[in-house]
Amino acid sequence: MHAGTPHRHGGFEHSHPHTGPHRHWWRGLRRSAEVHGHAEHGHSHGLIHDSIRRSSDGLRAVLLSLGVLGATAVLQAVVFVASGSVALLADLIHNGGDALTAVPLGVAFALRSRRAEGYAGLAVVAAIFISALVAGAESIRRLADPSPPTDLAVLAAAGAIGYLGNWIAARIRTRAGERLRSPALIADGNHARADAYVSLAVVAAAAAVAAGAPILDPIIGLLITIAILRITWASWRTVRDDVHGARHHHHQ
Repeated sequence: MHAGTPHRHGGFEHSHPHTGPHRHWWRGLRRSAEVHGHAEHGHSHGLIHDSIRRSSDGLRAVLLSLGVLGATAVLQAVVFVASGSVALLADLIHNGGDALTAVPLGVAFALRSRRAEGYAGLAVVAAIFISALVAGAESIRRLADPSPPTDLAVLAAAGAIGYLGNWIAARIRTRAGERLRSPALIADGNHARADAYVSLAVVAAAAAVAAGAPILDPIIGLLITIAILRITWASWRTVRDDVHGARHHHHQ
């Protein structure tokens, strides 16, 4: 065999055993591995491994959407400080807590672990379900004890900011999730979409009270709760199959 025979590929000279297929890795954008033969062997030249590229793309999407949600929270905090609205503070804390579901997903991408990604997806589904429970409980409380919000313009502005930020984050996560075939990232996109609905409910509630129909406030909240429960179910079905597949692959 020609073990260790030096040879060149472009500007690179190196040696390795020529006993079968092997790969060369060096910097550059990924291209499809090309298999070609030197007198007595064939080998392939990949550039960046798929899992590395997928990991960096997934992390980029998670961090970008977190940046958007962070900016949204800062804007809402500015509005809160200006108004002192307790209702807005509750929404701010809720959005901040929800943004944390991106942390285990980011860690899973960094570890390049499909199994960890699946479990992160389950955490996201749980967070969406909790959002639905919180929205439902708050709506029922307002039905039983109507207390129309004040500072309507401030509430509407904060709700609009929350809706826009969450909608952009949802788009980033969903598109990246579809491109990377990541059910967990798609579920996190659904999570941001659910939060966008909650923020939209804040705007709708302010409009209802301003129009002299405060009873619409809790009714809108209940409709939003139903919408979030539907998102929870769709996300669960998406993530469940992924977790099952990851477990099956792990045991093989």
